[in-house]
Amino acid sequence: MSTEIRGLNEECGIFGIWNHPSAAQITYYGLHSLQHRGQEGAGIVSTDGVTLKGHRNLGLLADVFKHGELDDLVGKSAIGHVRYATAGGKSLSNVQPFLFHFHNSSLALAHNGNLINAQTLRQELEEEGAIFQTSSDTEVLAHLLKRSQTESFVEDLKVALNKVKGGFAYMLLTENELIAALDPNGFRPLSIGKIGDSYVIASETCAFDTVGAEFVRDVEPGELIIIDDDGLHIEKFTEDVKHSICSMEYVYFARPDSNIAGINVHSARKRMGKRLAKEAFVEADVVTGVPDSSISAAIGYAEETGIPYELGLIKNRYVARTFIEPSQELREQGVKMKLSAVRGVVEGKRVVMIDDSIVRGTTSRRIVQLLREAGAAEVHVRIASPPLAFPCFYGIDIQTRSELIAANYSVDEICRIIGADSLTYLSEDGLVEAVGKPYPDEPYGGLCMAYFNGDYPTELFDYEKEYLASLEAESR
Repeated sequence: MSTEIRGLNEECGIFGIWNHPSAAQITYYGLHSLQHRGQEGAGIVSTDGVTLKGHRNLGLLADVFKHGELDDLVGKSAIGHVRYATAGGKSLSNVQPFLFHFHNSSLALAHNGNLINAQTLRQELEEEGAIFQTSSDTEVLAHLLKRSQTESFVEDLKVALNKVKGGFAYMLLTENELIAALDPNGFRPLSIGKIGDSYVIASETCAFDTVGAEFVRDVEPGELIIIDDDGLHIEKFTEDVKHSICSMEYVYFARPDSNIAGINVHSARKRMGKRLAKEAFVEADVVTGVPDSSISAAIGYAEETGIPYELGLIKNRYVARTFIEPSQELREQGVKMKLSAVRGVVEGKRVVMIDDSIVRGTTSRRIVQLLREAGAAEVHVRIASPPLAFPCFYGIDIQTRSELIAANYSVDEICRIIGADSLTYLSEDGLVEAVGKPYPDEPYGGLCMAYFNGDYPTELFDYEKEYLASLEAESR
């Protein structure tokens, strides 16, 4: 897809299960619920207690496992991964879970997030003789793990986890145990469930509903979850923790039927819409949301204002994801193939168009244009989050401010660029209050708001500091 119309993308989704006779099949269905978190590659590794065996490939989950590959993944335990590339290229070598075979054991490794010190660690490891097989930052942990000398796998892992910095939800599978670890800030969601005597771990709770699992608890920052034949054990690899849940999980990434830190995503988005209505009311005839992630906020806006909610925009779910767009004309046509305005709903009407965010502005401009071509008299754009003005270093593919329209233009300028009659964003306080402050005693109620205000919850490393300093110099 052309970077010109590319939107926000999260890195991946992970799922694991211990002690189930259909482990690989359950993992497949769990990953299917997490497909929205990554569509570029998928893989599953299973173990029968003696060996680890895996299959992975580029593409959607159903394409990767369409020739009976699941039948070969025998055993009562498995982990799986669906990937969107933020660190590392789009090649088969970077598709996870990674599977490592050592002289006396094997290890499968899957990762959701992004390490901010991966470059430094990789250079140090290479200087010590490490040979990397991929360009993914995930492989760094495996090298650190094998270099620790505590003579205990779990202790080796704790040492390694204290060396990596940034956003990470790890899942590891050996012949004897399934292990999950969450970074000290808990940027990415990770939860534990149970199917009878089988434990499952997943990036989002929506996967539990699909596989018939009962929610047990969330994995907390700094925790190490160890599952083996004796049950579930919880340890800590660090006590230096601070909740900083990625606010964009609530705004955009997570499925509406997932719960994060006990807060339902759909309900949070509805509250965002209601708060947006209070902050940015406009006289209009209909409210419509950009499918799919903005529908909940649009319903909330409509309920609060009393303006009818209508399906003014329809998403075509059968457009090929890898649509070839060799020219500007065909790129424009590609947007129309993916999204259509409903003339019977918007013609002659003053329309409030609710969207979750504006990244580069190109897609917003084209959607406004679609509504006008369908006869909308006015198009008022309301965004259910603050302006995205700062890069993310923890697992979202926004790493430069040049990609972000809000970093380079004022709200009035953006309004003119996208061709709207008016444009208003939700305030930072409005977003925090709407989500519901899952951890009220911590900054921003336990949310990471760095994308909106540049207040990063972790120490930044040299290349981030240099980058942000260069931006500040450019703005003077």
